[in-house]
Amino acid sequence: MTRARRSTPPSEDGLLADPARQEAMRPLAERMRPRSLDGMVGQRRLLAPGTALRRAVEAGRVHSMVLWGPPGCGKTTLALLLAQYADADFRAISAVLSGLPDVRQVLAEAAQRFAEGRRTVLFVDEVHRFNKTQQDAFLPHIERGSIVFVGATTENPSFELNSALLSRCRVHVMEAVSVDDIVAALQRALEDGERGLGGQGIVIEEPLLRGIAGAADGDVRRALTLLEIAAELAADEGGRITEATLLQVLADRTRRFDKGGEQFYDQISALHKSVRSSNPDAAVYWLARMLDGGCDPAYLARRLTRMAVEDIGLADPRAWRMALDAWDTFERLGSPEGDLALAQVAIYLASTAKSNAAYVALNAAKADVREHGTAEVPLHLRNAPTKLMKQLGYSKGYQYDHDSEGGIALDQTGFPEAMGERVYYEPVERGLEIRLKEKLDRLRAAREQARKARG
Repeated sequence: MTRARRSTPPSEDGLLADPARQEAMRPLAERMRPRSLDGMVGQRRLLAPGTALRRAVEAGRVHSMVLWGPPGCGKTTLALLLAQYADADFRAISAVLSGLPDVRQVLAEAAQRFAEGRRTVLFVDEVHRFNKTQQDAFLPHIERGSIVFVGATTENPSFELNSALLSRCRVHVMEAVSVDDIVAALQRALEDGERGLGGQGIVIEEPLLRGIAGAADGDVRRALTLLEIAAELAADEGGRITEATLLQVLADRTRRFDKGGEQFYDQISALHKSVRSSNPDAAVYWLARMLDGGCDPAYLARRLTRMAVEDIGLADPRAWRMALDAWDTFERLGSPEGDLALAQVAIYLASTAKSNAAYVALNAAKADVREHGTAEVPLHLRNAPTKLMKQLGYSKGYQYDHDSEGGIALDQTGFPEAMGERVYYEPVERGLEIRLKEKLDRLRAAREQARKARG
């Protein structure tokens, strides 16, 4: 790519007078923005010929909507095309940069155009960053029809947008663009002599082009930016983008990972469920994904410990200790050496026997506590440290288990009288709980027999 000459910078007036030069100064990703629905890459489920949304857009029947998808999937482009196909004015605001006064001004201008018989497509980028009051400001204008509201968000609208706004919009889910589709977009930029890099002698082999597409991680805009940087570096090498060129361009690339957003919770959910389903390969993959994305390893250590308690439980009590040891090892070694300790415990947790019997038992006991309230402790189970308490019957009738046959007083209840006996803990037939189940089944049967004999 030809570089601008810094020695003789053009004046501001000169730039304003030369639209062609202004266009050339815009980033490649902006210049290559599609001008029709046919030019969009990806999003076939949503925009393939014959789909409901495409038919509506091509007919100019646009509706208020929320576009939910990852960065670079085409949300802004689709909003621009909606205005183009509907022959409407396009206005854009960013929830990051705009406040309520800016919103009110844009809405007032849209209302004026509406009174003059013109529609406005109002594109609100990062709409999830607006608070409830700011979101509510759009409602009467959507209802009146003075704007076609198009909100763009990377976060789940169910959590980030208020129900009043959602009820007035359709939510369209957009997907990360595939590597093949990004390659097609890059090839188009290389061949386009008007807006792209065509005619500049840029040469790149197919595997390297796919390398850029893969590094973009589903983001077309990012891919075009990487290609533009590579083309600038290649200008000093005869226009050929080599593997060495790409090593410079891609040295600091990162994957999509929002430490506080939905991707974060989706990935930790995937890790937990991979452990629960005894898939160590998937578990270590999701662990690596989260470490790569910058997740706090201490958070991962805490979650792995939770998995050991919740999903492995007494089927393999060693897992709990291993999780704590891995956590402690990471605290001592740090990253990257300590990452291996987390990986090892993730693999072990996924590979060993599973039981949530203790988890289920605790929840069942909590439910009984809520239902029965502060039920009286049976007298025989109460402590009797004073003479008065003994006179009141505290501890009367208590059977000391160690003095009983077999070490267990079988005909003695441990529950409040109002409740009767309960069974919360049901060991599974996996791991150590197989032996626990055998023992408890015998004890419970013996207690039931003793109660009937007493009764």
